[in-house]
Amino acid sequence: MNPATLRQLVTYAVAVGAAFAFARQCRKPKWLLGRFVLAQMNAGHSGLTQWGLSHLEIQRDSTVLDVGCGGGRTIGTIAGIATMGQVHGVDYSPASVAASRAHNAGRIAEGRVDVQEASVSNLPFPPSTFDVVTAIETHYYWPHLSTDLQEILRVLKPGGAFMILAETYKGRSMDWLYRPVMTGLLGATYLSVDEHRAILSAAGFSNVQISVERPKGWICAVGHKPS
Repeated sequence: MNPATLRQLVTYAVAVGAAFAFARQCRKPKWLLGRFVLAQMNAGHSGLTQWGLSHLEIQRDSTVLDVGCGGGRTIGTIAGIATMGQVHGVDYSPASVAASRAHNAGRIAEGRVDVQEASVSNLPFPPSTFDVVTAIETHYYWPHLSTDLQEILRVLKPGGAFMILAETYKGRSMDWLYRPVMTGLLGATYLSVDEHRAILSAAGFSNVQISVERPKGWICAVGHKPS
């Protein structure tokens, strides 16, 4: 093997390794790279989050849960809307919990925000606790999406709203590029618009509404717990 070919193989191996490491951090951030990924999530998801929250009605006194709270910026945004309410966050990554707590330290001290380490498959809350539950850029990675959605339904109050928000979906523009990354590299559950509607309806949500921002590839799915 000549030196040029060897260099190409080494470069390719390093690139694949780096991509794999970054993908794992997207699923469950940890260590120094995880903290960097969380900071990028806070900065990069703000436009997506604002667009998604425009499809929800959050009242000043709402009790809200953000599942997969990541770096905690969404919790802070929601707490700025539900100024008389309570905002909870859960994440199964200790690094994400630490980052969310640091980002919302003042609100936690005020008693308006709480962040816990927990899995979406076993949420540490009684039935019918929340007016609104949000899941931003996280449902791709849930271990058992169908039953995890039923766990979300359990903690929602009757009539409460649940929002899935993501920056890509099957069938979006440039899907040929995103699909192999999502399904191959990230091992994510990659759903179309119709599949989002179907899986929410099958889990027991009613009045499911789907919105897409096709030029950006964003999707917002909102369902309600029957009252």
